[in-house]
Amino acid sequence: KREGDKWILNGQKKWIGNATFADILIIWARNEADNEVKGFIVKKDNPGFAVEKMKDKMALRIVQNGIITLTNCEVEEADRLQNANSFKDTAKVLQMTRAGVAWQAVGCARGAYENALDYTRTRKQFGKPIASFQLIQNHLVEMLSNLTAMQTLCFRLSQLQDQGLLKDEHASLAKVFCSLRTRDVVSKAREVMGGNGILLEYNVARFVADAEAIYSYEGTKEINTLIVGRAITGFSAFV
Repeated sequence: KREGDKWILNGQKKWIGNATFADILIIWARNEADNEVKGFIVKKDNPGFAVEKMKDKMALRIVQNGIITLTNCEVEEADRLQNANSFKDTAKVLQMTRAGVAWQAVGCARGAYENALDYTRTRKQFGKPIASFQLIQNHLVEMLSNLTAMQTLCFRLSQLQDQGLLKDEHASLAKVFCSLRTRDVVSKAREVMGGNGILLEYNVARFVADAEAIYSYEGTKEINTLIVGRAITGFSAFV
């Protein structure tokens, strides 16, 4: 809520990437007066701001996610994002980040595929590389097919972005498709490596874990599916 030239923020934000060491953060909060979402620049030394590092994650371990607690946190009106006055404005940010996560899914899938391919060329069974076996080649081709489709979709997504034509449904479609296909790619990568696929030294186990995080954040499959569904049918299924 607003009090004079200041805003008072209360609440919690969870899973905020790198919040533990950031000097400034963008906080989205709903205004009690008009029930609209506003954007604020919050500095780490603002009174009432606290952050706690989330521990024991299995995925995206390089990212320090934090739980932010705002207790009567004071923010100057000058630190309010003046053009962020509704959730529709917030959605513009989600459009960009979902496009980025789609590309992240491509990177995760490619890493798993390349590691699995290298492994099958050197791992021998019955005196020859397992890459020469029919079923292994079948898995590798399916992985490459998914990866190629993901890359093509993301290339088109970036073209639309460069042309200023990117829409919410484009980013949501890419995020849904790529995160789903990545799960399939990393699963097959682990499978062709057998028991070694769960050992960290072979890297694929890390990609398997990261794929689960990519699948979930920046909007779940269900939320992004409804965004695309609304665009293609003209009917909103949100309740």
